This record gives sequence, structure tokens and C-alpha cells, in this order.
Amino acid sequence: MIRLLADQLRVLRSGKEVLSGVSFTVAGGEVYGLLGGNGAGKSTTLATFLGFLPPASGRVVVNGRDVGENIVAARRAIAYLPEAASLYEHLDARENLRYFLQLAEVRFGADAIDAALDRVSLGADARGLRLRGYSKGMRQKVAIALAILRDSDILLLDEPTSGLDPGAIDEFHGLARGLADAGKAILMVTHDVYGACQVADRIGLLRDGRLVAEFAAPGGGRIDTETVHRAFSAKVPA
Repeated sequence: MIRLLADQLRVLRSGKEVLSGVSFTVAGGEVYGLLGGNGAGKSTTLATFLGFLPPASGRVVVNGRDVGENIVAARRAIAYLPEAASLYEHLDARENLRYFLQLAEVRFGADAIDAALDRVSLGADARGLRLRGYSKGMRQKVAIALAILRDSDILLLDEPTSGLDPGAIDEFHGLARGLADAGKAILMVTHDVYGACQVADRIGLLRDGRLVAEFAAPGGGRIDTETVHRAFSAKVPA
């Protein structure tokens, strides 16, 4: 099932066109990497799916429904993970999860919360510690556990591995891949060519607000990093 659709999406910011006719889809069970440099329009794309920026033309669709028709329903279907997860430093992992689940009007017992933290491999000894002592990778795990507990159909990931060490990046990609294999639709925006090729089923290359190329993984394989890197580094359309 197609969970996310951008159809000839055109978006303006302060009168300037930042997305120009962008079209792509993300299905359940798929990781789609939206790759581009600074200012390419990646975060604008996420903001449009979340209903924060209305299209000047074209449309964005979440679970078959135009976002503009029902922003609340679109946001309920989405778990959004920003580059720096906004969690409370004076609370521990479990307390953060309980608080944000309460805001979403979702309630889980202690066993379910611990099961989600097990799934993201957050050590039992860390769960009772306040987040002010957490690394970025540990914070990301708490945020992913929240997405798991909310059981959203769709995850939007904004530069999720920025600032992580190589081991934490591999671990995060494993989590994302596992969620996609369980049927989630994942849209990950990034400037990391290698990371996108490691985890994505398809990659869209965004340059100056235009989708200039798409790359797909061969059956059972990965997208070729060198091919994508050459296109990413090119100064002319791919």
C-alpha cells in the first residue's frame, strides 16, 4: 500500500520556490531515502507532509488522503523523528515514553514500555537514568521506542544519523530496516550517501528543489554507492 505520495509538489517559502514539481511515493515495507545537500528542500518536504507548509500546487497524500483535507488524521498516522529529538532531560527513558504517550492519548504498561526499549537495544541499566546523561544515539533509541509504541504506519526521519558514531549509525539503520520489514513506511531525509545506500530500498536525489534522479536496490541487494555518489556530486542534473 502507498502510504506517502508527493504529486508534482510545488512549495513556496517567503515567496521563493523551494520545491519544484517533486513527485515520489513511499509504500509500506519500504525505506525511501531523500538525499540532498543543504538547501535542497529535504526538510521542506517533511514539513509539507506534516501539514506545516501548504503546497502552492500539486499535492501531498498520507494513507490515501490529501493532507490539506485532514491534517490531524495525517499527523496521527506519522511518527516524526527530528535531527535532535525533543525529549525531557530531567526525566528518564521510561518517564519520557509515558509522558509523550499520554499526550498522544495512548497508554501502555511498564512491560510494553520495556519491551520497546528492548527492541531498540537500550540497556536496562540506562533506562532509569535522566536523559541529560545520554548520548545522541541513546536519545534516538528512546525516540524510536516511542514511534514503536505509537504503532504509526509511517516514520519521517530527518537526518537521523547526524552526529552518531559509526557503530550507532549501523545500529540505527538496523532498527529502521527492521521497522520497514514489519510493514512501516519510512521516509528518511539525509545528506549521507553511504548511509542511504546501506538502508534504503529506493533513493530520490533532490537538488535545488527538484527530484533529479531515483535509484532502486536490485532484488536482494543494495543501491550502488558509487553511482549515487557520482550523481550527488555532479553539478548538472543526473
